[in-house]
Amino acid sequence: VERGKASMWRVVSTLSHQVRGVATRKATAPLAALVRFQSTERDITKIRNIGISAHIDSGKTTLTERVLFYTGRIKEMHEVRGKDDVGATMDSMELEKEKGITIASAATYTTWKDHNINIIDTPGHVDFTIEVERALRVLDGAVLVLCSVGGVQAQTLTVDRQMKRYNVPRIAFINKCDRPGADPFRIVNQIRAKLRLNAAAVQIPIGLESDMKGVVDVVRRKAYYFEGPEGAQVAVKEVPEHLVEKMEETRHELIAHLADVDENIGDLFLMEEEPTEADIIAAIRKHTIAQTFVPVFMGTALKNTGIQPLLDGVLDYLPAPIESEVTAMNANDETDSVTLDQQDPDKPFVGLAFKLERGQFGQLTYLRTYQGTLRKGDFIFNSRDNKKVKVPRLVRMHSNSMEDVNEVHAGEICAMFGLDCASGDTFTDGSQALTMESMFVPEPVISLSIRPENSKDLEQFSKAIGRFQRQDPTFRVHLDTESNETIVSGMGELHLEVYREMMLREYNCPTVVGKPRVAFRETINAKAPFDYIHKKQSGGSGQYGRVIGDIEPLTGEDNNKLEFVDETVGTNIPKNYVPSIEKGFREACEKSFLTGHPAQGIRFTLRDGVSHAVDSSDLAFRLAAIGAFKQAFEKAQPAVLQPIMNVEIVAPDEYQGAVIGGLNKRKGTIVDSESEDGQFTVRAEVALNDMFGYSSELRASTQGKGEFTMEYNKHDLCAPNVQKELEQKYQEELSARHK
Repeated sequence: VERGKASMWRVVSTLSHQVRGVATRKATAPLAALVRFQSTERDITKIRNIGISAHIDSGKTTLTERVLFYTGRIKEMHEVRGKDDVGATMDSMELEKEKGITIASAATYTTWKDHNINIIDTPGHVDFTIEVERALRVLDGAVLVLCSVGGVQAQTLTVDRQMKRYNVPRIAFINKCDRPGADPFRIVNQIRAKLRLNAAAVQIPIGLESDMKGVVDVVRRKAYYFEGPEGAQVAVKEVPEHLVEKMEETRHELIAHLADVDENIGDLFLMEEEPTEADIIAAIRKHTIAQTFVPVFMGTALKNTGIQPLLDGVLDYLPAPIESEVTAMNANDETDSVTLDQQDPDKPFVGLAFKLERGQFGQLTYLRTYQGTLRKGDFIFNSRDNKKVKVPRLVRMHSNSMEDVNEVHAGEICAMFGLDCASGDTFTDGSQALTMESMFVPEPVISLSIRPENSKDLEQFSKAIGRFQRQDPTFRVHLDTESNETIVSGMGELHLEVYREMMLREYNCPTVVGKPRVAFRETINAKAPFDYIHKKQSGGSGQYGRVIGDIEPLTGEDNNKLEFVDETVGTNIPKNYVPSIEKGFREACEKSFLTGHPAQGIRFTLRDGVSHAVDSSDLAFRLAAIGAFKQAFEKAQPAVLQPIMNVEIVAPDEYQGAVIGGLNKRKGTIVDSESEDGQFTVRAEVALNDMFGYSSELRASTQGKGEFTMEYNKHDLCAPNVQKELEQKYQEELSARHK
């Protein structure tokens, strides 16, 4: 029957495409659902682009699985970690099923009440934070998932910062209300205190832990029960008598929080008048979109409770693409911005490639369309290099499966094959030179050497490295010219381990890795002058260049940058040699002279110099700049910086002494600690160099009951004894190479 429906749908779809220009689709859902989906496609107000983000293990993927099931997108639900030998739909990689975590963000679409919802399920692990950055960059709204026991945790803070960076409105969902110790109202208070968000509950649970039966909607004063074998039937009933008082108290608190930001609700609140249901819904929507209010929903995804009201909340409170103002910059003048029109399908096309991955048929490029219409067979231009490319195939993604479409409109997310581009590239129809703001890419914190186990696998190794670099901006590769080793850098040990596993599974290329290396940096603490002459005579024209100036430390937010300033006057140094001097300075900073690590936070000011009519050249001045930097660097109180990590540890109270003792042993600085419901949470700043092997130590000291997360915070001065060790080690390496 389904095959017959699919055949009929393809015929109907092809005819309707010829008549009305509507995109064709492969049938993977019942015919009625597809007709409903098609009918809403052109109405941009009925599109929602949302991400599901949270701390690791808060239930994001389980929640997405339920959303897809209740909206008719999948026929049956499966669990994370492949417990039923199938695994969750959105965790399509074998590694994801094995480890029970999301590694790459996955895109899908579904429909709910005549609205088209594009969903991106993102990782919670800090090592894969770039996947969250990519998703939030192109989404109009987000669901922030929190655990009803763990609450606001380390990665929750990071995700919240990312949402604020990209101005993404969010609603919150307190998941796992069936867990022992669940207290959703404590989590609401944490959202206010730790995330500094104006948040209020729009629901209260009917029972908690193993007694959870449903939720009460405090806005509509209705109780929702989820009946049937999989909670698919929503029964709307009167609020239980014992919860009426709690509901009215929560409703009053919701109105009070809205009154702080909404003038209309505020006036009614002061006059002690009751706002109508429509007034409250309108105020929540208005201020959620304005990012001045966060409505909080409750439920338990694993026990199929509270998902359908959350979907209603996505439609009621999160913005359609048209409600988010999107601007692009003039590619030739970044100070000039242009507001994009997401309503008119005939406007010039503008889209952003936000994610690349290797598909069955080559490189797959995920694209968010911001203006105009993109059709299969169109020619589009990459704003970065102005290359003209043809769109050979357009698809809509559902985890790792895909459905062909003939066109996509503004506000939609699609994927394309056959595009050679990088993450963050802007595409246009060529009529305008526009570029979208790029994503924030954090710096890698850990490196290690890697090589193929067998020399015959070199070609596969190179292919894998090239692909990983294109699809992940936080994965960096360089060749150490002195040791002749390939060095890869990433956001953590797990990040690099996953890529190593992918090389083995996808490219059949086993690898050998060296010990992890911390990304130390060098800097200076004082201003120092230089006056350096590079002179070499070997018969015929030689090399000559003299540079005069100084280097000084950069402070504040610029302490991770390099700055070159040309203050020369006259023609002592011809202007055509100045770029070579800058190149020499930056080259010298790539591998500095104290420990061989890159230098940062330095301003190089060129004030004067001398050139020779015959012997001066670009090479001479580049070498002069390197020599000048070395000369001044030794006098400028050089120092070594090390990455400092924010570490959060959660464990039972009886192990608090052992955990804090372990942090002190690793020279950690305790920032904050709290204890609640028999569990304590401690937050500390610890040098990454001191964190190796900590997971084993924590397991041993807490009998396997403790867990920790860490993320990069900043680079800071390392202890004198550590600096001395690094200097000695570097000198020994140099001596060994020169023997």
